[in-house]
Amino acid sequence: MQHPENNNDYKGLTVNSGVAQPPMVNPYLHNRVRRKPMPTVSELVEGILKGDVTTLSRAVTLVESFNPSHQSVAQEVIEKCLPYSGQSRRIGITGVPGAGKSTSIDVFGLHVLKQGGKLAVLAIDPSSERTKGSILGDKTRMEKLSTHPGAFIRPSPSAGSLGGVARKTRETVVLCEAAGYNNIFIETVGVGQSETAVHSMVDFFLLIQLAGTGDELQGIKRGIMEMADGIVINKADGDNIHRAQLAQAQFRSALHLFPPTMSGWTPEVLTYSGYYEIGIAEVWDMVDRYFKFVTDNGYFHERRRQQARYWMKETIDEQLRRHFYYNPEIEQLLADREAAVLANKQSSFTAARDVLDHYFAKFKTSK
Repeated sequence: MQHPENNNDYKGLTVNSGVAQPPMVNPYLHNRVRRKPMPTVSELVEGILKGDVTTLSRAVTLVESFNPSHQSVAQEVIEKCLPYSGQSRRIGITGVPGAGKSTSIDVFGLHVLKQGGKLAVLAIDPSSERTKGSILGDKTRMEKLSTHPGAFIRPSPSAGSLGGVARKTRETVVLCEAAGYNNIFIETVGVGQSETAVHSMVDFFLLIQLAGTGDELQGIKRGIMEMADGIVINKADGDNIHRAQLAQAQFRSALHLFPPTMSGWTPEVLTYSGYYEIGIAEVWDMVDRYFKFVTDNGYFHERRRQQARYWMKETIDEQLRRHFYYNPEIEQLLADREAAVLANKQSSFTAARDVLDHYFAKFKTSK
């Protein structure tokens, strides 16, 4: 290649040597703060029992992880924290989308914290079925609680598996109780299937409703109404007070149609305004009355025992499903039988029986 600076016609031309090339590796790389190695089980348990929020957060992350090594560590931590758990009020909070659950939790939580103690809020955030991602924006809607030193807020993605996230939420409850949180709020994704799972891990189930949206009972499943230990109607302020009172009367009438609760408690229906913080003390007085009622008649401890049995069986079901569907032989056999079913060469029922027979035969021979 010809360069003009080498031509005799350009003898007066001066060419600088240029700038030295920078190194390929960032010279400041070694100064970056490296992530601390994963603490041991003993360190995690010690930090949790001391109430260290950072350690608690790391332990919850291990509980939510799908990594088998993380799960192994998490289960050891839970087992060691179990003797220090169980000393809290577990309250489930649900309601239709837009009912003001997060705003209500914000003001309910501050009311509870004023009475002393600590509060953990575990919010199950819905995940996208397409991307499996979650916004996890509950902390932004709980402006006051998120900055309170006595509150711990942990949103968790449902990730398309409500059963799995519910089990992990219950394990997180154990860790929070061991860390000294004597009040646990569990917010559901909204009225739907998650209510049954959340109901099976809480002591009190609160249903938040709205007034002035048409038929007040429309869209509320009978099962949700039967699970509720208390119904509160939000946004009872301004011009909406009369509609809230009308909805209150309708819900009270509807509750009379249901059979008596197992606890013997008669669910109450109250009105309040989360935004203007009206009627918050009355709602919490109802919660206090409930806990005194079920403690006196022995139902509180009986419900905890029922929940322990329920989650033992749920964990067995989940582990059996994982063992079945993640077996390489079963995966291949499922694909073959699925192709036969789609080609109308075999019925769905006989295909399922063939797969199960192969699985059970494999299990017997391995024994």
